[in-house]
Amino acid sequence: MSTTATAGYAVVTHRRFLSIALPATLAEMTTPILGLIATGSIGRLGDAVLLGAVAIGALLFDFVFWVFGAVRLSTAGLTAQALGRTDQVEMRAVLARALLVAATIGTAIILVHVPIATLAFRSMGPSPAVTEAATLYFGIRILSTPFAIANFALLGWLIGLARTDIGLALQILIAGVNAVATALLVLHFDLGIAGAASASVLAEACGTLAGLIAARRLMVRVTGGWRTPWRLLLDRRRMIETVAINSNMIVRTGLLMSVLLFFTSQGARQSDAVLAANAVLLNVAMVTAFFLDGFSTAAEQVCGQSVGSRDRTGFTRAVRMVLGWGFGFALPGTLLLMLGGGAVVDLLTSNAEVRVLARDYLPLAALTPLAGAAAFAYDGIYGGATWSRDMRNLMLPAVLTFALIWWLTLPLGNVGLWIAYLGFLAARGLYQALRMPTLERRTFG
Repeated sequence: MSTTATAGYAVVTHRRFLSIALPATLAEMTTPILGLIATGSIGRLGDAVLLGAVAIGALLFDFVFWVFGAVRLSTAGLTAQALGRTDQVEMRAVLARALLVAATIGTAIILVHVPIATLAFRSMGPSPAVTEAATLYFGIRILSTPFAIANFALLGWLIGLARTDIGLALQILIAGVNAVATALLVLHFDLGIAGAASASVLAEACGTLAGLIAARRLMVRVTGGWRTPWRLLLDRRRMIETVAINSNMIVRTGLLMSVLLFFTSQGARQSDAVLAANAVLLNVAMVTAFFLDGFSTAAEQVCGQSVGSRDRTGFTRAVRMVLGWGFGFALPGTLLLMLGGGAVVDLLTSNAEVRVLARDYLPLAALTPLAGAAAFAYDGIYGGATWSRDMRNLMLPAVLTFALIWWLTLPLGNVGLWIAYLGFLAARGLYQALRMPTLERRTFG
């Protein structure tokens, strides 16, 4: 991988693309696996209230973290472009700025988490028992915010340098610590919701520490040093660019997560069992869908580096690759969920009612990889090119499409809710595909 750090112009091949995508695929899968660990551990207790509480608490937490997880996408694009320009000092500065943003945002969220949780739980409308347990879970896990956002920044920086292998190792570390700590605290020490949340805090903190150590060593090897002059770090133009890109990404991701929050709240309004069934299915579907995000991650790096080196041919080839590989894996992913999803549902919960409901809606949940293949692909392309304003603007009509389909399918209940979600995924990819030719001409002249 060291050759990509010394030559801004990189040849785009399937081999290079997959060498980035495959480790990234495994790394991205650890994100829903963290949710599966908590869901599975609590689900084995057989209490639908506790399972629903983890679903709502984890989703609210994911909303906060995934919104500011946009730091990963912006950091990857900026780093890849600096790599394409062979600007070694800026490669270091990008990470330093991202970590500064992570520390600021993380501290602010901890300070205001109580009104965030109160407003969110009221809007989702779960039962009082679920609300009480979810509040406890969220209140503990929110302490991991600075670490989690810092981990997004570190992962984005590694992606930008095409070192997804190190990113994979860090994500495996986080998932491993989380799994062991959750098993001990929830199943052995019987700490329930509080144990599951505490395990996540410990895992994220360990990941940040290991990531900082790995980043410093890589900086020295790739860029010849690790220190970043304050003058460059706080350069007004660069800071404005960083803040603008991150702001657009944050708004875009906030709109995305608002759909998931609405999806969960509608399940909660039907019953605790429907809420739990939808939560299980989303976790199962996301494991398969995150395979697609590995290809999206590769697109961030390759497209970003191509933009930095002004290589339009490499950019076009990368676009074709991510779309081809994405759809090539989406169909098997859907078939895998169709055939094996029921067995995974049984592993995640022992509640009979939740199992029955989850199996009823499984055929729709299994379509999420196929419906979202284009959306994942274009997210990587747009992220690498740092077309953040258009990512923000195009998310709004996709959300409106979701709202329209949901309203039209209200008589279908939870089935209509799943149809609306599938339509939202498809709309995201379609709108970005239609916009991209204009952006490509603007970027490459």
